[in-house]
Amino acid sequence: MNEQTQERGADAERRVVVVGAGMAGVQTAVALREQGFTGTVTLIGAEPHQPYDRPPLSKAVLLGTAEGSAFDVDFEALGIELRLGCEALRLRPGAHVLDTSAGPLPYDVLVVATGAEPVRLPGAEGVPGVHLLRTLDDAERLRPVLARQHDIVVVGAGWIGAEFATAAREAGCAVTVVEAAGRPLAGALPAEVAAPMTAWYADAGAELRTHARVERVEPGHVVLDDGSRLPAGAVVVGIGARPATAWLAGSGVELGAHGEILADDRLRTSVPDVHAVGDCASFPSGRYGERLLVHHWDNALQGPRTVAADIVGAATGETPAVYDPVPYFWSEQFGRFVQYAGHHTAADTTLWRGDPSGAAWTVCWLRDERLIALLAVGRPRDLAQGRRLIEAGARMDPRLLADPARPLKAATA
Repeated sequence: MNEQTQERGADAERRVVVVGAGMAGVQTAVALREQGFTGTVTLIGAEPHQPYDRPPLSKAVLLGTAEGSAFDVDFEALGIELRLGCEALRLRPGAHVLDTSAGPLPYDVLVVATGAEPVRLPGAEGVPGVHLLRTLDDAERLRPVLARQHDIVVVGAGWIGAEFATAAREAGCAVTVVEAAGRPLAGALPAEVAAPMTAWYADAGAELRTHARVERVEPGHVVLDDGSRLPAGAVVVGIGARPATAWLAGSGVELGAHGEILADDRLRTSVPDVHAVGDCASFPSGRYGERLLVHHWDNALQGPRTVAADIVGAATGETPAVYDPVPYFWSEQFGRFVQYAGHHTAADTTLWRGDPSGAAWTVCWLRDERLIALLAVGRPRDLAQGRRLIEAGARMDPRLLADPARPLKAATA
């Protein structure tokens, strides 16, 4: 028996259980098969639906232009066992057992891909007409609300709030967005970059109220802390999300300040034979010199390849490359396509390409004259070229970079 056959034989005995049937979980299961893993792969999901993609929920599914967003994956053909409507309850790493709502499930390797859950608005639980937008069921509940063209109050002017407000205006609803901070996207972008986006709301016919805190929600109204009463046939809460990791309490899996799993640079947790990927996990970035917690689709697409390579490599003795991506996400809001790549917090220079009051512009962040992040509004070519320049650690000429007529790749020093 040659070495390769022995490896395949050892693989065939191994059981991988993936917890979470969103993008990160599905892609991990698929990547295992693509990379030649021959053992059993079980994918468990708490929701009863076929695994689906989330970005369309705030767009096509919500507006009724698509029935659903199920992944185009033939799980049966790939030999992936799906267990849906099955919730993870507890992890017992010493016994290599995952306790679920359907009973205990033994594993040799466990991958945690439970994602994030929305932060709820205090005092709004159980009030009729209050909605979140995270799951397919949420989108299905909101679709008739939009169809009836209710007055809608959106709490939170982050990415999801802006995307929902966009869809609600398209559906003909009157929309008021209330934001506790002084500007939209306060937790994501510097004040000077978010400032031009404030006008987008009014341009789309939505009212944005900043420095506005919700005192309470009553049936049919939202009451703000200044005493204002806003009519609300429905209230949609988009005030952030936190890693869905409460079920790991007492497991020994090390968590960070926000409840995120502290994974290493190959997405392994502090507990042997347990990996973590996607919205529920942070990882150390050598590129940025800090730990990153990335709640975006692209991270859930890229990370699974590293996890699969590490699991497959355990049998072959191969060590995968470290996980150190250039974070990327996009958002469609108020008729604009917004894209972001990189991580800007350590920048020492901010440069603008184009007029931020116009339809298309880009912000570039540099550190030591190297491009480390950019935000592109209606300039997809800037984003595509910039992402590659960030990956390459390219040194830029600030004077050339500030010229919006010059391609980004022609602005290197």
